[in-house]
Formats: sequence, C-alpha cells, structure tokens
Amino acid sequence: MSAVASSISSLQSRFGSAILETIEFRGEHTVIVSGEKAHDILASLRDDEGFDYLLDICSIDNAGSVPRWEMVYELYSLGNGNHQHLRVKFCLAEGVKVDSVTDLWPAANWLEREVYDMMGIEFEGLADHRRILMWEGYPWFPLRKDFPLAGRSSEMPDVAFTESAPLEGGPFVTSPTSQSTQHREPRSREME
Repeated sequence: MSAVASSISSLQSRFGSAILETIEFRGEHTVIVSGEKAHDILASLRDDEGFDYLLDICSIDNAGSVPRWEMVYELYSLGNGNHQHLRVKFCLAEGVKVDSVTDLWPAANWLEREVYDMMGIEFEGLADHRRILMWEGYPWFPLRKDFPLAGRSSEMPDVAFTESAPLEGGPFVTSPTSQSTQHREPRSREME
C-alpha cells in the first residue's frame, strides 16, 4: 500500500461518513469529502499525515447544478520523505462560505483571495479579503460561467474599459481544426 493510500485509509477510519468517495486515476489520488468537515480533514492531513505543503486551491463552477461550486485543494507531502500528492474536493452551495485554511497554511491567503476574486466564493476567517486581480469595487466575478465572453461595461473610466472588452479580435487566436493540439493551441496573433 502506498503512503498516500495509507493516509486515505487513516482518514476513512477517523472521519467515517465524512469521506464521501475516494478516486485513484493514473496514480493520482482524490478524496471527496463533506464540506462541513473539510477543514478538520485538511487539518488532519497536515498534522497527522504529513501533507505539509499546499500546492493550490481552486474552484469549479458547475453552473446549473446543485450544489453549484466545487472546491479543490492540492496537497503535497514534503517533510516525511514520501513526496506524495493528494487532491481533496468538496461541494459547496451558492452563498455558503468556506472555512479559510490560512490557519493551516499561511500561503492560502493568496489562493483564497484569487478564488474570491474570480468566482465570488467567500472564506470565513480570511483576514485579508481584498481583491487580488481585479480592482476594488469591481462588481463581477469573471471566471463564473454566467460571466459573458463579450465582457461587461464599466462605469469606472479612470480604472478600466468603459465599453465591453470582447475577446474577439484580441491578441490571441485559436484555430478550430481536427489537427493536433499544437495547431489548436492559443497563440499570439503575430505568429499567424
């Protein structure tokens, strides 16, 4: 049994029904957990299982589904020499706040701010809740699936565009084709 599989087994015995599902695909392990117990599970992974490095926090917008949001935490174990990766996921309903993990990994501050800034998901206990990519006062969350690709106009002419900034005609192009990925990848318009 691998070290990460052993950690998952320990979680299952410790948290029981709060571990909703475990997935192993191509050597990567994912644990889907209850949102109510997510912070406790993440703390246990850090303190008891040695996942001392938080690689990333991101969110997925499953627009049209209930619950709409999915939170994803990418963890890595450096300290005990295992060098194991584990992904932890949980679902989140619209308008529900996520417990911040800045008490576990201080670097989560930037990652949680980015999730808020792009998706509008708020974190309970996050001390610094300023926007990180968009300017303060920007009323929308650009990575939500309901954000229009044509952009939205702004009433802040001194800060941003006053008209919509559509993606069409932008600096990058793609080529819809049945050819290889190399031909479909976005690239600079100047390289055409």
